[in-house]
Amino acid sequence: METAVKTLWRIDPTHSEIEFKVKHLVISTVTGKFTSFDATLEAEEGTFEGATINFNADIASIATGVEDRDNHLKSADFFDAETYPQLSFESTSFEKVNDGAYKLTGNLTIKDVTKEITLDVEHGGTVVDPYGQTKAGFEISSEINRKEYGLTWSAVTEAGSVVVGDTVKLIMNVQVVQS
Repeated sequence: METAVKTLWRIDPTHSEIEFKVKHLVISTVTGKFTSFDATLEAEEGTFEGATINFNADIASIATGVEDRDNHLKSADFFDAETYPQLSFESTSFEKVNDGAYKLTGNLTIKDVTKEITLDVEHGGTVVDPYGQTKAGFEISSEINRKEYGLTWSAVTEAGSVVVGDTVKLIMNVQVVQS
């Protein structure tokens, strides 16, 4: 019996963005990102279906464009970066839905909480760049409830509006390079 050849892909951090969006005061959206992260994708040669994906991001790299807010997010009120320096994701399945569309299911760990999530994945294509490297692009999205991961800090304005929404949109534009 022939053993399938596995192909290893590594995230290209200079051509990838790991972002999140959350409502602020219910009237606007704040966008943040992680600037330090790593990921691998291992799949049978010629296909991404059934791939194994591992991802982690350094909490200290969180950036929203406002230093005070970034420091608050890194504090024990939210991510507690000192105690839990990384968040991680390990896939359990990567299923093709139709041409270019996949469902990625796996375990997301934030702080000391691990929960299964499913992400929508669009494969933008695979090409060989001018340097001879094979690259693939993906757009990945999902939503989580931050409170389910112990990110429970909350405040209410005088008028009764919630300062930070519970739903966090995850948006990732990822380019991987075949190793």
